[in-house]
Amino acid sequence: MSQRPNVLICGTPGTGKTTTAEAVAQQAGYNHINVGQWVAERGLHSGWDEEFNCWTIDEDKVCDAMEDVMAEGGNIVDHHGCEFFPERWFDLVLVLQADNTVLYDRLEKRGYNAQKIQENVECEIMMVILEEARENYKEEIVRTLPSNTVEQLEANVAQIVTWIREQDRMR
Repeated sequence: MSQRPNVLICGTPGTGKTTTAEAVAQQAGYNHINVGQWVAERGLHSGWDEEFNCWTIDEDKVCDAMEDVMAEGGNIVDHHGCEFFPERWFDLVLVLQADNTVLYDRLEKRGYNAQKIQENVECEIMMVILEEARENYKEEIVRTLPSNTVEQLEANVAQIVTWIREQDRMR
């Protein structure tokens, strides 16, 4: 165990993944990988989905593009889902969760259409991302964090950075 750990921050769109991941990466001196951004910038998709107004991610291309970077360690990965990443990549998997009214308001401010808002809120209610994480990673590395307020976000960042620093010291 000599490499720095990799952390996955996942959750329903609007739960604060990117904001949290950026802050953690900056404070810990780690690399932030926004998977959605990689997909768009590096063409790791199979085309544009008009219905959902997003790229159709090519999971194999994403994993191939990330493999070497993940092997180096020291990455904070930010993506809504988690089921297609190799289990060996992550030392900690965090699922951010937000109350439905908070989530609804955030998605509405982003300009999501009513169908996309409803589907994401239902996803959060049914804890789809948490179930994916629990099905695909060891129980002891999967954690949930509330992400409704700025105070919770700041507390989450501090907690994650503390965990990373402890892991770095042990390696």
